[in-house]
Parts: sequence; C-alpha cells; structure tokens
Amino acid sequence: MAHQDQLRLATAGSVDDGKSTLVGRLLYDTKSVLADQLDAVRRASLDRGLAAPDLALLVDGLRSEREQGITIDVAYRYFATAHRSFVLADTPGHVQYTRNTVTGASTAQLAVVLVDARKGVVAQTRRHAAVLALMGVPKLVLAVNKIDLVDHDESVFAPIAKEFGTHANALGYAESDVLAIPVSALVGDNVVEPSPRTPWYAGPTLLRHLETVPVEPEAQDAPLRFPVQYVIRPRTSEHPEYRGYAGQIAGGTATVGQEVVVLPAGHRSTLIGIDTMDGPLSEAGVGRSVTLLLADDLDVCRGDVIVAPTAPPRVTDEVEATVCWLSEAPSQVGASVLLKHGTRTVSAIIAALESRFDEQNLSTIDAPESLRLNHIGRIRLRTSQPLPIDDYITSRRTGSFLLIDPMDGATLAAGLVGAPLAVLEKGRRQGADHMA
Repeated sequence: MAHQDQLRLATAGSVDDGKSTLVGRLLYDTKSVLADQLDAVRRASLDRGLAAPDLALLVDGLRSEREQGITIDVAYRYFATAHRSFVLADTPGHVQYTRNTVTGASTAQLAVVLVDARKGVVAQTRRHAAVLALMGVPKLVLAVNKIDLVDHDESVFAPIAKEFGTHANALGYAESDVLAIPVSALVGDNVVEPSPRTPWYAGPTLLRHLETVPVEPEAQDAPLRFPVQYVIRPRTSEHPEYRGYAGQIAGGTATVGQEVVVLPAGHRSTLIGIDTMDGPLSEAGVGRSVTLLLADDLDVCRGDVIVAPTAPPRVTDEVEATVCWLSEAPSQVGASVLLKHGTRTVSAIIAALESRFDEQNLSTIDAPESLRLNHIGRIRLRTSQPLPIDDYITSRRTGSFLLIDPMDGATLAAGLVGAPLAVLEKGRRQGADHMA
C-alpha cells in the first residue's frame, strides 16, 4: 500500500513517565532502527548493567542525556509504516523545559500525552494539555503507561482516562478528539501489537491509531503567504537583471500569473516565475522552498511578505497576543524586546499584561504584575515597525512569533497572535470545576 500523507506528532508528559522508551519502542517494533544504532544501544545498556536494550537510548542521543538519564531537548525522529510516514518530536518532561513542549507542539497534528499509571494525572499533565490546546494541536492521545506495574487493572486505567478526558473537554477538545490507551512502553503492551493482558480494552493500539487517525492537510487553497528570506541578485552576464525572492511558502499556493501584494509596503505586482533547484515551476504549494520572480522592480527585502491580494494579513504596530513565557527572568510592562515574526525581527515594547491563565484550575487572573517561567497569558505589544500578521487560529505559521532578549539573544516567550487563550478560558465559563 502506498504511503498516505505524513503525520506530525509530539510526545509530552512528566519526568520518568516513559516518553523516550515509548518512542524507542515505536522505532524498534516498526523496524525503523539501523543495525549499528541498535548495537550502540545494546552496548550502552550493558554498560549500565541492564540485561535488555534500553530503548529510550534510541531517542536520547546526547551524551549528557545518557549520563543523566533524562531527555533535555526536543529529539526529532522519522519513521514509516506501510500506511503512513511520521515525524515525531519527543519533548522533555521537566517543568523548566516546557518551552520545548511549545516547540514540539508548534507543528504537531497530534500529541501523545503520557501519564504513569501509578501516579495518574498530575500538575504537569494539566500544564501540557493546556499548552497543546493553546498551540492548536487538534488531536490528543492519553497513553496510560506502565500499565504492567498496576497488574493491567482496568479499575486503575478508567478513572485516569475519565479525569484527563474531562480536563481536555474543558480546554475545548471534543470527546472524539481524545483517545486513552493503556500501554507498557517497556514490554510493548498495546503499542504496536494488542496486549492479551488487557482484554477489557477494545480500542486500537497506539500505532494503529497513529496510522488511521484523520489528518487535516494544510490548505493549498488558503491565501498565499510567502515570507522573503533572501533577495537573490546573481549579477551574472547570463542573467544581468535577475532579481528573485527566496523563502518557503507558509500558506496557500503560488501560481505564475497571479497578482500579489508585497507587505508591509503594499506594492502590487504579478508573479512571473517560480524557480527551484530542480527547475522552474508553474505553481508551488505550502511548505515548498522556492524563489519567486515579480514583474516589477520593487524594493523588496528580507522580512517582507508576498501575499495574495484577497484576504491579506493586517499590517499593524499594535499586537495583541497570547504568550507562553519561557524565561526564568519575569516579564515586565515597559520592557524592550525583539519580536521575531517569520523572517523579520523588529524592536518592540511590552505595553501591557492583560491576564494570566491558570492551567491547573482553568481560571484567569486579570492584570498580573508579571509573567514567569511557564506562565500563559495575554499581552499587548507595540512594535517599532508595522508587521503583516494573521491570527494564530487562521494560520499557525504567520500567526506566531518569538520574543527575544535584546541583550543576550535568549528566547523569552513564544507568542500566538490574537486570542487563542479564549479557548482555554472557555473552560471556566463552562463551569470546569472538576479539578481538585
């Protein structure tokens, strides 16, 4: 059977819930591991005094991770079955690395949230669910891991699945968007093959669900969004007048002959060519890296966005957004920051802190004094230059940005234009008082 479209997924969970072991199990059981990689894992496992290969080492590739026994960064892995190809981001569980969960979730179509069957839903589980909802991840899987350590007991699994499902519903997920599966990453229960030790579970294995869950493709008929990354002027005798604009199509489709607008200046032109390393194209869709050629000699530079004149992004120097604060240094009203949006970076000021969302009890705190590490909140920014921006709920690519410390270049926050936080706040208005 030919491969279907690709599924991008991320894992999330608390420390020692077994995320890396689960990913290693998927890679191992789908025969997606090279022989020399497996040999290296066997040797490393023997060095630790383990009788069987530690499958987590297939993901925890950094030496520091192996020495500490934890995952400290986002590890991307690629594998495929006869039904679908996968890009998987394994994110760390420590609370101080929630920023990596934001990274992994930013492009994910599905997230696998792990909980330890012995511990159930904990604070970090609820935090991760809120971040995933905020980032617009449309599908969730709750993997109740280490089910073998509770004797494969349905009476342990059921209340965990119910509690997480209720929390996810309050965050805006429909019941059909959340599936709970009892698994053991260590021994393989319900990961790739059904487990005879859980006869009470009639649902799919994790891999079967990943192969068959509906995936919404990126809309090719959405309005064109093309952030300019480089201006190409080869100045050769063969092409003395060549002027191309290189980048990756962030939304919609570019078609030779279509009218376009260059923002923020607002200049109009016509697309007369699409160049690639493999030759010219008549059209190119979202995700394709290309060089666009325009009919007019315009002043276009890095950071500009070439768009379709229909439904263009708004151009503004006032940005209202929801952010996940990723720095140990707290936010302050009036602080100067750098705002990186697409290929453009501009100076900005935090004009106001509107509210903070408490992901544990789904409540909102108005006008907080600051946002601290892992806080989710609404802010208002004023930029030094106007930016062409979309709301995040319209476009995950052109509706997101980073805030950067201008002094040392450290990332301060991941931002989502508009009010995706309203989805989370809806839980409070619906009477989401189910949390302890």
